[in-house]
Amino acid sequence: MASLEISDTAAAQRASGSSFYTAMRILPRAQRQAMFEIYSFCRQVDDIADSRGPREQRRRELDHWRADIDAMYAGEPVARVRGLAQALRDFGLKREDFHAVIDGMEMDVVADIRAPDNAMLDTYCNRVASAVGRLSVRVFGMEEAAGIALAHHLGRALQLTNILRDLDEDAAFGRLYLPAETLRTAGIAATEPAAVLASPALGKVCAQIAGRARAHFAEADEIMARSERRKVRAPRIMAEAYRLILDRLCERGWSDPRRPIQVPKLRLAWIILRHAFI
Repeated sequence: MASLEISDTAAAQRASGSSFYTAMRILPRAQRQAMFEIYSFCRQVDDIADSRGPREQRRRELDHWRADIDAMYAGEPVARVRGLAQALRDFGLKREDFHAVIDGMEMDVVADIRAPDNAMLDTYCNRVASAVGRLSVRVFGMEEAAGIALAHHLGRALQLTNILRDLDEDAAFGRLYLPAETLRTAGIAATEPAAVLASPALGKVCAQIAGRARAHFAEADEIMARSERRKVRAPRIMAEAYRLILDRLCERGWSDPRRPIQVPKLRLAWIILRHAFI
């Protein structure tokens, strides 16, 4: 029991300071802890993808995570997944969703993603975001079909917003997630991140991606409106916080310098209060 409590603390610490942490604190303890464990897993594999180490070494580290996930499902969890094992027992999490997240991180390890086509971008969003959503909606206790649909739309909405928010950060890694088709439509032939971000047509591209994100937010809103309120409190908070980020990005514009956008703490607190208690 002591080792599990240590894992619980480590998982919460990895999430602390994030809007995710604040949103998940409204959940009952078992759900809250499961979400912190999922977040901790995602952070650790994401850190592998974003490290500067040799690619083959990073692929081996991701393979090690796959093996640890498989061992957990075989009933033999190693220390770093014992908290996840409890979440698996409590909420019936699916192995394929953990593997999908790792597969998404591996896409960034095999080669730096630059101007993927729309199909590749959607696959990436499905793996690194909607798969996390599928794990999450099981913890929230949503009905299967509605939960999968919400994970599909809200995951993509959040990830597309992340892509727009992190343009410069991703470019520093040599990555560019804006899709090739949208770049070509805007008249941008380059795929090198710095050249794309310096293009006068960048705003046209970002407006198209923002429109896609808004369409996914709208679909997610409809699903949540039909769902039992207490089961969608946390995703409502995440949706509203990220939609605010998207709005502020669009208001700021896309010309350099692009100042960072965050949700003010007081505004986030109001969003949480509104959905948690009203």
